[in-house]
Amino acid sequence: MDVFRDLEAEQDLNGEGEWGMVDRMRLWRHDALMQHLYETAAFWGDKILSWTSDPNDAFWLAQTYFMTHQYSRAERLLTRPFPTKSQTAEPAYLNGFDHSMGSTSAVRSFPLDTRGEDKETQPQSEPPARLPMGPAGLIKLPEALQENVSRLVDMSVACRYLAAQCQVRQGNWSDALEILGEVNPFRQTERSGASVPNVDGGIKVEASMCHLRGILMLKLNRGDQAKLCFMEALTLDVKCYDAFNQLVGGEMVTPEEEWEFVQGLAYKEQTPEDADFIQLMYTSRLRKYKHAEEHALTRRRLVEDFKLSDNPDVLYSFADALFTQLRWADCYVITSRILDLVAFHDATMPLHIACMYHLSYLHSKLFVLAHELVDKEPENPISWYAVGVYYLSSNKWSQARQYFSKTSLMDPRFGAAWIAFAHTFALEGEHDHAVTAYSTCARMFVGSHLPLLFVGMEQMVLSNHSLADEALNAANVACDSDPLLMNELGVMAFTHGDFQRAADLFQRSLELAQVTQSSQKSWTTTYLNLGTCHRKLKDYEKAKTNYSRVLEIEPQHPQGLGFLGMVYHHLEDTDQAIIKYHEALSVDPINGHLIELLNLALESNSACVSWEGYSGGRGAFRETGMSLIQKHKVREHPRRLGEANDDDPSRSEDLMNVG
Repeated sequence: MDVFRDLEAEQDLNGEGEWGMVDRMRLWRHDALMQHLYETAAFWGDKILSWTSDPNDAFWLAQTYFMTHQYSRAERLLTRPFPTKSQTAEPAYLNGFDHSMGSTSAVRSFPLDTRGEDKETQPQSEPPARLPMGPAGLIKLPEALQENVSRLVDMSVACRYLAAQCQVRQGNWSDALEILGEVNPFRQTERSGASVPNVDGGIKVEASMCHLRGILMLKLNRGDQAKLCFMEALTLDVKCYDAFNQLVGGEMVTPEEEWEFVQGLAYKEQTPEDADFIQLMYTSRLRKYKHAEEHALTRRRLVEDFKLSDNPDVLYSFADALFTQLRWADCYVITSRILDLVAFHDATMPLHIACMYHLSYLHSKLFVLAHELVDKEPENPISWYAVGVYYLSSNKWSQARQYFSKTSLMDPRFGAAWIAFAHTFALEGEHDHAVTAYSTCARMFVGSHLPLLFVGMEQMVLSNHSLADEALNAANVACDSDPLLMNELGVMAFTHGDFQRAADLFQRSLELAQVTQSSQKSWTTTYLNLGTCHRKLKDYEKAKTNYSRVLEIEPQHPQGLGFLGMVYHHLEDTDQAIIKYHEALSVDPINGHLIELLNLALESNSACVSWEGYSGGRGAFRETGMSLIQKHKVREHPRRLGEANDDDPSRSEDLMNVG
């Protein structure tokens, strides 16, 4: 690749003749790079540059230094002065725009080939001397000499991009951003835009620069600008998967926004032959809260039309859908298959670990997996995340928090670790600290509704109902298709005494769960909540239907049995009420409220009179029923991490899921 020459100019350089020493050394350099002999490539590349002082040879030497992590050395080479020649050739274009940096340089193209196509007999007998270099870059040179001097970063966009990458690797975020510019300098030019095809069919350097600019914005805590940079990068070149992964994987946009944006990209304009495939692959990685039919069709097409049934990324799409549906065991089967195919898959590992947390019989395997990951991948944040999840499954909150904190320090954009870190406070009863941690997560991952949902749930525990309403409504704006969120909104409506609205929200939650084909056992509490709302509205038949549905899913559910007994008691069918109270007490024998309700039913049955026939009448029965509701705590919904914590099952659900 010659980053300084028009592609058309290459065709004029193919001629007959023998290769000279420089040509042969360029071949050695190329082969050394391909065979990962970087010291060899640097050794011969340095000699080539000494003979030629060719900027193109300097670029490849800088690439070699970059690959060997000599970032300062590469950056110095890219910013030192080089002699230039006046050219009559047309300006070269790279990736859809003039790579000569416009007015910053008079240099256009350099007709020297890196692959040995120019034929030389011997290196120059008197090679041009390297220009002096001061500690600050270009030094003061005679005015006549300055006219024929320029830096590589001023000659080529590719060199400027590489220099910025060097600064990033050295942690110089501001300097790297200064090299790239805070906005895309090619945005208003005629050779920039989504409809402009790439000259060589590869990935536009302009798009890569926008992606790197977005990374720098994240480093500088400018998240809104980072999102725009990633969107611009993907708009300019749909092949730039790094930008897609930052935008979607980092949950920088809401589920509906990411769907509309990804479906609206210029696939056919940029890659007419591969447009459908790229669009399908990107669609398969989107979150699965909505568009269930479209997602299913996407996966089927990738399997049937493109024969990718055993591809890890396609299998991950299946696993992600199952995880969203709370089908932990099925998801674990798919993630295990992925990890059989590839030793490590970044997107799959958090799902795999989460499923092992949810399925208690896999906790021992989680322990083994965490140790293996730490041994094999100690520099990977996911390894320490697995350790934290194991401690979480063992109810060791402080140890889990320690490793989640380490994970987030290693990768500040690892959303699952941030959520898990906040959950450790909630599980430990430190609700104020949990709210703070969830709020931090909400600021970092503005496209995810889950941190706001958890803030609302914690505010409910703290009885800050106005703040809970605010957080839950904000979560609903971000995602109105999460059944768990509908359940929590129903809980708030129940708390405010609006039983009809609460019933509507619980019904909506169950409808959404049916759409996603979720595990029915995960929604027994929502059926219980819905039945309680109908009982409050004195619609006892509907209440009985929902309580019976709970018992169909989980026959030994103590609250379901107790509440069904209360419905029979309200209907003055005391015989059935006594049976249900006895069944509930067989599961929960020390429940004082159930014992009191049973005594009331027995007293009523023995007297064979109406409510007024026993002490306290209907008021005593209602008071005891309210005590049972208080014990049940209508808001306690088993969330997506299952019911691993018996003390507070509502707190252990979406731990691994930031999206």
